[in-house]
Amino acid sequence: MTITLYAPDRATAERACTAAFERIAELEQIMSDYRVDSELMRLCAQAGGPPVRVSESLFTVLKRAQELSRRTDGAFDVTVGPFVQLWRRARRTGQFPTPAELEEARGRVGYEKMVLNEAERTVQLLVPGMRLDLGGIAKGYALDCALKVLQEHGIRHALLEAGGDIVAGLAPPGTAGWRIEVANASPERRWVYLALGAISSSGDTEQYVEYEGKRYSHIVDPRTGWGLTTRVAATVIARDGITSDSLATALCVLGREKGLALIRSVPGARAYVRGVSGL
Repeated sequence: MTITLYAPDRATAERACTAAFERIAELEQIMSDYRVDSELMRLCAQAGGPPVRVSESLFTVLKRAQELSRRTDGAFDVTVGPFVQLWRRARRTGQFPTPAELEEARGRVGYEKMVLNEAERTVQLLVPGMRLDLGGIAKGYALDCALKVLQEHGIRHALLEAGGDIVAGLAPPGTAGWRIEVANASPERRWVYLALGAISSSGDTEQYVEYEGKRYSHIVDPRTGWGLTTRVAATVIARDGITSDSLATALCVLGREKGLALIRSVPGARAYVRGVSGL
C-alpha cells in the first residue's frame, strides 16, 4: 500500500500516515483469510454453529457483500472460499480441481447460507466448513477507512493505492484531479482525473492456471465453482473504494453486457471493460 499526500509539514504527514497504516494493519487482522487467527477465520471456524457477534468493520463489509450478492444473483459472493481454496492449490501445485472436489465444495458455498442480524451485529454460517473470502471487497473498504483517518488528521489532499485499488481525497492543489491511467481503456479515454472517489481494476492478467490448453483465472464464478476462462479486464470508478472494488469483481464474473447494466444502476459509477467504456 502506498500513500501520497499534501501536508503543511513533515511531522503532520508522518503522524497521519502512521495512523492510516495502523488502521490498515488492524483491518488486515480482522479480514484476512491468510491469517488463521484473524477475526474472519475465527468466524469461519464456527461455521455450522450459532450466530457469532462480530466487529463493526467486519459486519459492515459482510452486509455490503450480501447486498451485492442479491443484486447479482450470486455472481458476487464472499462465501466462495471453498472454491477459491481449490484454485489456489491449482495455481500453486498444478493439481486441477476434480469434479468431486468442486461438487463437495459447492455444498459449502452460497450467500443464502450466511445469515446477518443487524440488530445484534451477528453472523451465522449455516453449513460446517464454510469459508469466507473478502478478496473482492475488503481492500477497497480498508482504503476508505485509511482515507478517513488521514482526514481526521487534517489531511484532505491524498491518494491511497493497494494492488489495483485506488481511493482519492481532494485533488492535488491547483489541479482537476489525480491523473490515473486506465490500462484497459481506449486511447482517447486512457487517462482519468480522480478526486473524492475510487477506482478499482480486476481481471485475469496476472493470476491464472493453465490446464489442458485452457486458461483459468484466479477469479472464480461462485455460481459454478470454475475459474473464469474469458479473458477479461475491468476497471470501475465509483464514489468509494468498497463500491469500486466489489463492482470490479462482480463485473468480471457477470460479463460485459450484464456487468455494465449493473454499473448503470449504481449512482456515480462507470466502468471500462476490455477497452470498452460503459456509463
